[in-house]
Amino acid sequence: MLKNKTALVTGSTSGIGLGIAKALARQGANIVLNGFGDAEGPKAEVAALGVQVAYHGADMSKVSEIEDMMKFAAAQFGQVDILVNNAGIQHVARVEDFPVEKWDAIIAINLSSAFHASRLALPAMRAANWGRIINVASVHGLVGSAEKSAYVAAKHGVVGLTKVTALENATTGVTCNAICPGWVLTPLVQKQVDAKAAALGLSNEDAKKLLLGEKEPSMQFTTPEELGELAVFFCSPAGNNVRGVAWNMDGGWTAQ
Repeated sequence: MLKNKTALVTGSTSGIGLGIAKALARQGANIVLNGFGDAEGPKAEVAALGVQVAYHGADMSKVSEIEDMMKFAAAQFGQVDILVNNAGIQHVARVEDFPVEKWDAIIAINLSSAFHASRLALPAMRAANWGRIINVASVHGLVGSAEKSAYVAAKHGVVGLTKVTALENATTGVTCNAICPGWVLTPLVQKQVDAKAAALGLSNEDAKKLLLGEKEPSMQFTTPEELGELAVFFCSPAGNNVRGVAWNMDGGWTAQ
C-alpha cells in the first residue's frame, strides 16, 4: 500500500517508534530511523522487511540537527511522505521540585521537535497533495497524572498542534492525527515497573499488575505492533478524511 512512499519516524531505534516503523515498512514504505543507542540492530530489522532503510542520529532537542535530518531524508529518498513524531523522554517530580533543565528538555524533545519536523515536511507534502503527519502523543495528552507536569504539558501541546496542523491542511491531501497510547511496555515504562518493584519489594510481574491496575481497566499493555497498525490505518485510503483526531489506545483509561 505504501510502496514508493518514505516514512521518517523519530525516536525509532526501540519501543513504539520501531514498532510503527516496522508496520509502515511491511506496507512497502522506505524508512528513515532516528534515535539514540544502537542503530544497526533496528536498521537490520526494518531492512529484513524488504524496504530501503536509512538512519540519522539527530538530537531532537536541537533545531539545527532536526533541519539536517530532514535534508538527509530528502536527499536519500526524494521527500518525506509520512512523518511520525514519536521522540520523547520522561522525568517524574512534583512541580516545585521539577528541575528546570528537565522541563526544558522534555518540552524541546516531546513538543517542539514535532513542530520543527512538521514545518519542514509540510511544503513537499502540500506540493504532492499527499502526506501523513502522525504525532505520537499519549493518554497524558488527554488527562493528567501527578508528578508528570512537563510530560503532560508537552503531550497536551502535541494534541493541540495536531488539531491546528490538520485544520490548516483540511482542504488538501495532507492529514495530521495523534495517537494517544496508555501503558506500553517500552524500555521507558519498564524503568517505572522496575522502580515500583524495588520500592515495594514486589516481583516484576506483580509490579506490572499494580501499574496497570492504577489506570488501565483492560489490565493489559498496548503493544508497539498495535500502535503500528493504527498508524498504517491513518496512511490508508480509509484514513483520507480522518483529520485532527487524538485517538486513544489505552485499554479504557480515559473512558473512566
